[in-house]
Order: sequence, then C-alpha cells, then structure tokens
Amino acid sequence: MKADREMETLLRSLRVWDTELPAFDLDAAPETPLPLFVEWFAAAVAAGQTEPHTPSLATTDAEGRPDVRTVMLHGADDRSLHFASHSGSAKGRQLAAHPFAALGFYWPAQGRQIRVRGTVRTAPAGVAHADLHARSTGALASALVGHQSEPLSSQAELVRASEAAWERARSEPNASVPTWTVYELEPYEVEFFQGDARRRHLRLKYTRQDESWATSLLWP
Repeated sequence: MKADREMETLLRSLRVWDTELPAFDLDAAPETPLPLFVEWFAAAVAAGQTEPHTPSLATTDAEGRPDVRTVMLHGADDRSLHFASHSGSAKGRQLAAHPFAALGFYWPAQGRQIRVRGTVRTAPAGVAHADLHARSTGALASALVGHQSEPLSSQAELVRASEAAWERARSEPNASVPTWTVYELEPYEVEFFQGDARRRHLRLKYTRQDESWATSLLWP
C-alpha cells in the first residue's frame, strides 16, 4: 500500500542522536539515584531539551493490560517522584486498583533515558491543594473542568465547560478541586541509559535493598 511505503521511507530517513553525546563516568556515579537524576535533568534543561519534565507514565488496567500516557513531573525528593491528576481519571482509577507504575524519561538532545519503576501512593489532600494553586490560572481552569477520561458528547460542550472554568479560576483563585490528587511514586528500580554513537550504550541500574541501593550494569 502507498501509505505503508510512505511510512517506511519516512522511518528510514530519520536519524537518531545526530549530535555530540555526553560521556557517562560510571565510576563517579553516586550511591543513590536522586543526585544523578537531578544532574541529568539539569543537563537536559541546559541542552535545550523540549519539555524534559514530561515523562511517559505506564499503569495497568483491571485486566492487567498496559496503559501509557505523558504526564508532568511535579517534584522529586529522596523518597519519591511526584505527578498529579484527577483521582477519577483512567490513570487514577488504575493506580487505586494497582498501585504500581513506571515512568520513562527520554531526552534525545543528549541520547539519554531514565526508567523508573515503583509503588505509588497518594499525598495528603493539603499537598494536592497546594500543588494545584502553585501553578497557573490555566492549570486551575483545566482542573476545574474535571471529567477527565470520561466520554465527551461534542467539542462545543468542552468549550462551554472550559470557558466557565476559566471564569471561575479568575474569580476564585483558591477554588478547591477535591479530585485533584498528587501521586508519589517510590522507586524500587531506576535505570540510567546513556546512548553511544557506536551503539555501545551504557546502562546503569539502581535496585533498592531495604534502606540502601545496589548498582549493576546491563548489556545494551
């Protein structure tokens, strides 16, 4: 089919990491993953990586089937990485039933990936309220629209709901959104992947062992 041939031509025309890639000094890797995560994140920002704070989030549904979407990272500390959503959304329902998830960061500007797997819990309601109101008016308006992942009858219905939400967000900047939830993913495994032009990619995996971390290398 013409579409098949066009797609194949497009795929074969693309190049990966058509830039100078940074080195990865394995001997200098810290004992815990967070300092290295922050270092790589800062490097991605400095390299001009578009939206480096938007990883893919993978969950599983009631039948054990995988589901994935892009989210925004809201924070990271020694214990967990934070993202947010409505509790009634597809991911919210899936996490309530199966509180395990994975995050995948890909920063092609430097040929780097970070993969995180862990358990997920919800932060207190006060944390979610503070998180939402530390963001823009648009973020509050979007949250006030609600109904995330529910069927939508028409685009016109969305426009009406959005306009009403923007009006309320401007007039009530401290409006409460009870379904807004901050999720904390506590990693038990973190992998750092550094691409190499000769395909000798370096993969360093951190695995949690009680209160410490063990490291190991993986073949590309």
